Amino acid sequence: MVTLHSLPHAVVGAPMAGGPSTPSLAAAVSNAGGLGFLAAGYKDAAAVAEEITRTRDLTDAPFGVNLFVPDTASTVGSGTSGRIGEALAYRQQLAREYPPELLPLPDPEDDDGWDAKLDLVLRLQVPVVSFTFGLPAREIMTALQDAGSAVVVTVTTAGEAAQAVSAGARILCLQGPGAGGHRGTFDAAAEPAAQPLTELVRGVRTISPGVELIAAGGICTAAQVRTLRAAGADAVQIGTALLLSPEAGTADVHRAALQDPQFTHTALTRAFSGRSARGLANRFMAEHPDAPAAYPLVNQMTKRLRAQAAAAGNPHGTSLWAGTGYRSAAPEPAAAAVARLGSAAGVP
Repeated sequence: MVTLHSLPHAVVGAPMAGGPSTPSLAAAVSNAGGLGFLAAGYKDAAAVAEEITRTRDLTDAPFGVNLFVPDTASTVGSGTSGRIGEALAYRQQLAREYPPELLPLPDPEDDDGWDAKLDLVLRLQVPVVSFTFGLPAREIMTALQDAGSAVVVTVTTAGEAAQAVSAGARILCLQGPGAGGHRGTFDAAAEPAAQPLTELVRGVRTISPGVELIAAGGICTAAQVRTLRAAGADAVQIGTALLLSPEAGTADVHRAALQDPQFTHTALTRAFSGRSARGLANRFMAEHPDAPAAYPLVNQMTKRLRAQAAAAGNPHGTSLWAGTGYRSAAPEPAAAAVARLGSAAGVP
């Protein structure tokens, strides 16, 4: 079974749903001695299977697949009326600005193909399976581990870390406040924790000395890597640092925005998805500061809006996920980023 200590470079390529994570990127990170990841979110099981096959064609090294844990507070039978009502009210607000046909009605029964994807990663014996947005059941983690897969659970607080360890997790991805994209909080409606990543790593290492820890969130420099390793991280995870890599599937509008001086900072928003996420601060985020905590319903409603804006090259109408270290991202091959940061990661 894969362990972080078995990696030539203690660098994990973050799973980035929505396009950036590709088989080419995952394989490039793994071939460079890190641990590459595919993002299964927003894809059906057949598409994920194709990506796993393609990744295996490109590398013999271990890689991982990330799954989104369904938000049970947004599924039928779990008190959905409040969140559905909030999402529909937000849709009415957006319909005053955009054509209704670009705002499909949300589907509270959509669980992102959870069961089919679980069956897939079990059947294909993916080397590493990670989970974001919640804690899978103990029996799910046990089944994966029995099949030979290492299991990673994304957490954002020491409390979530304790829950995951109690449920059988042996590897945790500790996501700090500087992370680009969605925060992995177990409760989508909760305000995301602001504890600095180094403090989170140090605290979880103290209470869970036998668990492997991946530090994630805004990491783009060797100095950050050395600090996090010294705090107790076994590996670091990079995502924003890979967005400009040629192997990444980052959209053209996103690539351009990351290098455009008009975008001066990142900010947290629920405007695009209903779940707190960090991206380059743009007009859509500024115009919708009070979007409801109704993931994945809001995400479903704005998908066409975002796609249309991206196709038109409009950076102010789509999500531009990025961590706080985005200015350090470079248009370099993924292997170069892994080697540069992996060199620092080798110094605890």
